[in-house]
Amino acid sequence: MTIATVNAKTHAGLSRVGLLAMAAASGIAVANIYYSQPMLGIIEADFQGQSATGLVPTATQLGYALGLFLLLPLGDLVHRRKLIIGQFVILAIALSLAAISSSAWMLVVSSLLVGASSTVAQQIVPFAASLAPTEKRGATIGTVMAGILSGILFSRTLSGFVGEHAGWREMFWIGMPMALAAAAMMFAILPDHAPTSRMQYHNAIKSLRYLWKHEPSLRTATLVQAALFASFTAFWTILALYLQGPNFGLGADVAGLFGIVGAVGVFAAPVAGRIADKRGPHFVVWLGAALTVGSWIIFGAWDSIVALVIGVIVLDSGIQSALVSNQHIIYALNPEARSRLNTMFMTGMFLGGAGGSAIASIAWQNGAWLGVSLVGGVLPLLALGVKAFGKSASPTANKAR
Repeated sequence: MTIATVNAKTHAGLSRVGLLAMAAASGIAVANIYYSQPMLGIIEADFQGQSATGLVPTATQLGYALGLFLLLPLGDLVHRRKLIIGQFVILAIALSLAAISSSAWMLVVSSLLVGASSTVAQQIVPFAASLAPTEKRGATIGTVMAGILSGILFSRTLSGFVGEHAGWREMFWIGMPMALAAAAMMFAILPDHAPTSRMQYHNAIKSLRYLWKHEPSLRTATLVQAALFASFTAFWTILALYLQGPNFGLGADVAGLFGIVGAVGVFAAPVAGRIADKRGPHFVVWLGAALTVGSWIIFGAWDSIVALVIGVIVLDSGIQSALVSNQHIIYALNPEARSRLNTMFMTGMFLGGAGGSAIASIAWQNGAWLGVSLVGGVLPLLALGVKAFGKSASPTANKAR
């Protein structure tokens, strides 16, 4: 009997309260990588003449990707409960450094650290999957991912309001005790969980290449989600600048309010998980990518607040549905390597997100909102192409060590 099997049997009775606490903590963690987006104009005004401020959202995303690659494999090697609590404490310290930044470059470096430590959210997701019975794994992942999407979307609402009425530094000061509160909650709620692998850290890092090479389903899921998430971050990176422009003349607080609108997509996560449990996750991935294409048609075709509201709901529902289902696919490949599988998947996804932010900025400078809409629409079409031509393979759990 494997360590993963023993853990699953020991904690199969994870309570609903425990699951919801994990979802809430995941949302608190991931929210930190989006605080800067609605406040970008305010930050630029505070650091006038320092062009590095434009790198803050990209640095945060890159930090998250770096943290996923270097920190997430630890979930298979150490006690996850201690790891999760420790990362929340480090996150609180990183937020304090961002709040006291005296220059744009210091804020960029601090944002990199905030992004890296915020990967604690992705330590929680495979933990929840490991604790769930097989027949409920999709719904369990969906619940935790609903918490993550809530954090992503409401973070913009909160930071937009706080940034507009109190200042951007105050938002990071608020984030610090929230991270410590999440650490306390995880200390009280999480069960102990034995490491699923006895590998050394350097061997775990080396095994990532093996998993990527020998798991075609992992490659396909990662590339698909990277393209979809690039589309997602393209929209949210430019939204505040678009709303501040002559067409609307609205502030960061209004940009943040779109997070509440997009929160409708939260309900798509558990629904997508249940559909994936019944009809299979591949169907839901196709559906999610198609919805993402549709959202950009709406954004590009109608220049109005109504179109933005409708498009945001469609966009977030599509991205979340595909994400839950792609994770359902990869977690079935090897129970003893779920953190490492998630490492490759989420690193690829957030590299895509960082690329989406960068490409959207270029498109905005050269083609305004129409240029952003074209880029945003092409990316999910690329995801559909990858899904269509990606080769499906049976899991190779016995080979992945």
